[in-house]
Amino acid sequence: MVWVSREAMREIWENHRYKLLGASIGLVFSVLVMTIGLLWTFFVAVCVFIGYQVGKRMDEEKENLADILERYLPHGRG
Repeated sequence: MVWVSREAMREIWENHRYKLLGASIGLVFSVLVMTIGLLWTFFVAVCVFIGYQVGKRMDEEKENLADILERYLPHGRG
């Protein structure tokens, strides 16, 4: 078995970060399509994207979840 040093791993990550991330995302996407189907995979992807956006807003703007939901969800009647 070949072991790669931390220095070599760091160099690979710095030089090929987006290729590795893209390949990983493609692998996960393909496994999800094969196991749960295309539409469910898109549903999961949309949910992940929405969750990421909410988390990003909470991180950057220091808003809480109630403020974000109040802004984007319709108000109830009454």
